[in-house]
Amino acid sequence: MNSLEVNIRNNSTKGQLNAIRNSGQIPAIIYGGKEDNQKISVSKKLLKNFIEKENFFSNIISLNVNGNQQNVLPREIKYHILNDEPIHVDFLRVLPGVKIKIEIPVNFINHEKSPGLKKGGVLNIVRRKVELKCPSEKIPENLTIDLEGVDIGESFKISSVKLDPEVIPTIQGRDFVIATLAAPTVMKEPEKPAEAETAEDGESAEGATVSAADGDKAASEGEKGNKKEGDDKKPDDKKPAEEKK
Repeated sequence: MNSLEVNIRNNSTKGQLNAIRNSGQIPAIIYGGKEDNQKISVSKKLLKNFIEKENFFSNIISLNVNGNQQNVLPREIKYHILNDEPIHVDFLRVLPGVKIKIEIPVNFINHEKSPGLKKGGVLNIVRRKVELKCPSEKIPENLTIDLEGVDIGESFKISSVKLDPEVIPTIQGRDFVIATLAAPTVMKEPEKPAEAETAEDGESAEGATVSAADGDKAASEGEKGNKKEGDDKKPDDKKPAEEKK
């Protein structure tokens, strides 16, 4: 469990709140249970380190308030509208027996041991988080799904996740799907580009053209060889059309 040092604050005006923030602290409040709400402040630097950690809102934090430890659950963070810096945090007291609603992340393990993934299957995650209703002292860190031995076509439903009897999904009445291992997308082989076909056809066409040219050349040479002397002379009565009147 993570621990965080906090200070009690006694402020009543907006100016005093701004002074707290300017000193590197973030105003916060602890609420829940029979005790009164408690105003505190926490180091901005330490808080940001906690926020950056995965699953901040589903992990219980132990607050040290003047030497007294209080287990709390982060419930809401307010951010500055311009610079996105945290400006206020709400913490809910974790009390034995008190049930709360909380979203728990789903964690998938043993990807390398899944025959379906080895074949190119795709893990289709439907729900990355599942909302549960449970006693505050029995909040699971995550919901673990083991992919070992899982093949293409198999699915994971909430019934396949082992939960404490007192930990209940808020969605009731149906065994909802968390993830499926789908078949790989079959890509149709692209058709040969037109220019490629033209190029290939051009090679044979070019060859044919060359052969035809060679044939014409041979034929021309043959005709010259077969001509008799005097064949090139034109008869006198065959004058060009423009000379006839």
